[in-house]
Amino acid sequence: MPLQAEKGIRNMRADLATQVDLLHADGQRVVVRVSCSSGGVLISALGEAPGAEQAEDRALARLQQRLAKPTAPAPVQKISSQPSLAPVAVEPAPEPASEPTPEPEDWSEELTAVEMELQRLNWDRSKEGQYLQRAFGHSSRSRLVRYGDLVAYLKALRILEPPLEPTAAALPLLRPALLKTSDELLGQLAWGAEEGRAFLVEHFSQTSRQQLSDAQLQEFNQSLQQLLLNAPSPQTA
Repeated sequence: MPLQAEKGIRNMRADLATQVDLLHADGQRVVVRVSCSSGGVLISALGEAPGAEQAEDRALARLQQRLAKPTAPAPVQKISSQPSLAPVAVEPAPEPASEPTPEPEDWSEELTAVEMELQRLNWDRSKEGQYLQRAFGHSSRSRLVRYGDLVAYLKALRILEPPLEPTAAALPLLRPALLKTSDELLGQLAWGAEEGRAFLVEHFSQTSRQQLSDAQLQEFNQSLQQLLLNAPSPQTA
């Protein structure tokens, strides 16, 4: 049964009223959302902590940081008073070069989404621990210290359909673990960079493991494992 949100109003500034929504609460953590309207725009932030007051304080601090960020004014287009004789083609401005997105410092939204998925699956802490042990080698979510692992965990939960026991649920593909496994397999085969690259070109039409998708990397590892199984025993004369 979904958690019923509790709502309240708290003044942060004289001209702003904030609304506090309790999104989740159990014996270990509380998640709240604080929102307010500034200039006709609704702005919100999440906070997570062992207690309700701490969670609200964290959410308020994040909200204040967002309110403090200045917003750039929209560009004003000047309209000439003289009629134009012919339409002028305007070239679009070049898009800025994309840069790798850094890991966010605030993971509250992802953690809240995980809580919602666990409620949908009707998994308690014990069942979540069983799944985490199978997927990550430990039974506590607090030990997911990499943002990529948390996102992989959330994606894996979203594709699961209840009713489902954690011992039978599909596990997420973890790229670092897949790369580590392939390193170990390449070492057991005594392959260097040239042998590995030749195998990739022949079977995947790629020159680097980084060019493979997670599913292809898993298939690559399975192929290496098959080669090891078919390799002659070193004791054979």
